[in-house]
Amino acid sequence: MEASESKREQFQRYLEKAGVLDSLTSVLLALYEETEKPNNALESSFLKQHLGVAGQESADTEALQQDLRDMRQRCELLAEENKRLKNRLQRYEPTQEDGAAD
Repeated sequence: MEASESKREQFQRYLEKAGVLDSLTSVLLALYEETEKPNNALESSFLKQHLGVAGQESADTEALQQDLRDMRQRCELLAEENKRLKNRLQRYEPTQEDGAAD
């Protein structure tokens, strides 16, 4: 049992040294002080925001959302160009039905 106690104490010192306990304590205090607590603090972004993860995540999310907007716009432009080119091509090449009549 002493070995497990020693491991537990070592792990606790590790958490203290790494600042994990302070971070968790401050997040839990912030949750405690919230007037409108989230329905599920684990699934909400509350923990991420208060642990400092949300800043990085929101920057990544914003960049991905901008990429998505750009790609959708490009896709629309390419679809329009494809439609115009197909219409031009039909003027110069008979369709399968027209060619079958020969």
